[in-house]
Amino acid sequence: MANLFSTGVSGLNAAQVALNTVGNNIANAGTDGYSREVVLQAERVVPQAARYTVGGGVDVTAVERAYSSYLTQAVWTSNGNLQRATTYNDLAGTLNSMLNASGDLQGALDSFYGGFDTVANTPNDSSARQAALGNASALASVFNTLGTQFASQQQQINGQIGSTVASVNTTLDNIASLNKKIHETLGSSTPNALLDQRDALVNTLSGYLGVTAVAQTDGTMSVYSSSGQALVSGSSAFKLSVANDAYDASRTNVFDSSGTDITTRLSGGSLGAMLDYRANVLEPAQNRLGQAAIALATSVNAQQGKGLDLNGQLGAPIFSLPTPQAMASKNNTGNAAVGVQVSDVNALDNADYTLRYDGSNWSMSTTAGQPVALTTNPDGTLSGAGLTLSVSGAAQAGDSFRIEPTRNASTGLAVAMTDPSGIAAAAAVQAQPASGNTGSSAVSSLQVTDASNAALSSNVTVSFPTAGTYAITDTASGTVLGSGAYTPGQALAANGWSLTLSGAPAAGDSYAVSANSNGLNDNSNALALSSLADSKVLAGGSRSVIGNYTLLTTEIGNAGAQAASNVTTQTSLHSQAMSSQQAVSGVNLDEEAANMVKYQQAYQASAQVISTAQTIFNSLLSAVHG
Repeated sequence: MANLFSTGVSGLNAAQVALNTVGNNIANAGTDGYSREVVLQAERVVPQAARYTVGGGVDVTAVERAYSSYLTQAVWTSNGNLQRATTYNDLAGTLNSMLNASGDLQGALDSFYGGFDTVANTPNDSSARQAALGNASALASVFNTLGTQFASQQQQINGQIGSTVASVNTTLDNIASLNKKIHETLGSSTPNALLDQRDALVNTLSGYLGVTAVAQTDGTMSVYSSSGQALVSGSSAFKLSVANDAYDASRTNVFDSSGTDITTRLSGGSLGAMLDYRANVLEPAQNRLGQAAIALATSVNAQQGKGLDLNGQLGAPIFSLPTPQAMASKNNTGNAAVGVQVSDVNALDNADYTLRYDGSNWSMSTTAGQPVALTTNPDGTLSGAGLTLSVSGAAQAGDSFRIEPTRNASTGLAVAMTDPSGIAAAAAVQAQPASGNTGSSAVSSLQVTDASNAALSSNVTVSFPTAGTYAITDTASGTVLGSGAYTPGQALAANGWSLTLSGAPAAGDSYAVSANSNGLNDNSNALALSSLADSKVLAGGSRSVIGNYTLLTTEIGNAGAQAASNVTTQTSLHSQAMSSQQAVSGVNLDEEAANMVKYQQAYQASAQVISTAQTIFNSLLSAVHG
């Protein structure tokens, strides 16, 4: 009798626990991170009394989560990848929008170079010259606006890095706190709600940066970044921090709990996306734009200096540029300073560099680690990558400098010329054939190669004693500046100019090279300025300024297209991971409804067993009393 009663009570209790569990599952069907709970039951074991045993009822052994650590880890990984792709796509999309909304740089370049064509048509027309300077100002403005927009996104990313790291640290604290609670509770029961909360926090953390979580035997969970830094161990959280870059105070970097800069080692999640995008898309774009600005200003100013303005003077620079900076590491122990000049635009890349001193020698590499050859010049300066570096002060072993030769050029580009008459439309020198020449030669080109040569305007005679020899003589002093064998088409150079003839001179022919006396009406240099639109002044003579801008738009466009495609891919992968995980851990309301009916019937049946036991017991009592 007692066994029957006890069996009924055990079934009643088990059904009640099951009904409470089903009710909790239904209540949390829409709760993010909730894992469906399952009641585990086992038959109650009783000792064998005689030739047979009758079961003693049922025991609830546990209420466990329907959980797969493998599938949960897959969700965390896919969430990190999705958040990274989404953040990266948002940033790349913003950059593309900036490129489209900051002015038509392509059109401004075309108008600028085309303005010199107009000057060439009417070199004495002040309105044409004024329009050319206006085009230069408009072009500089577009460069400035675009460069400022790029720099603005850099600042926004710096702020987002700081706020994201703050969120990461809050999440780490919460995980560590839950670790402590779970560890303290685990001995007496399984804290399913706390375990779900911890999993949800790890999932949140994975959205900030790539993480790996490892369950420990004491119930705690250790969390590591994708590059191996410990973030949580037991009840301890190892927080990240942000601080200025060792070289560039305007750049925010991420440091681990020991103060080590881990910016380049973090990946995954929104934080990894920002760091990756900044290093591989935004900063190269800033440098590429600055490279175009430097090439524009340098090539135009160089050609301008080879011509004569309306005042008969060699042309002054049209554009000005900021001086590249070498930023000393805050860890330097010496007092050295490094000056930087762009000496060869043709060799200038869009990379940033690190200059290091080992105690006796200087070395340079790109920030990506690629070595750059350095040459020591006779004056003690160093040359490499199109740059000339001059070191002052005393450097100590281990000192280093960050060089960003093109980063700020676009924002600092400015028009230095205010007087339209300063445009050097005329050639600085002219070459006239002698009236008695009998050969078939004619002037093909006369180019200024060194406008700083003091004898550029001196009168020079280029003569051909024989058809196969030449002599270059200073007309005033009779000094022979050069002589030798001559081959038709050969360039003849002296005093900072180079003369090339077509055809073949005859013995006794000569040409007089002198300062241009027809500067007011000459348009030779204006045409040369206009032709710079197609001049290959970058990448070893393979790319023009316009071509460099086209490359920039292509690089940014490709980054945006790849980012958009990656979002689509990662969204699909995350959906698949979620579906697989929810198939195990998610609440199915139809299933729970069926379970509720089952456990309700079990509860009622157990109650009937108890009622039956009571009826039998009452009957026995009545029989005894009778």
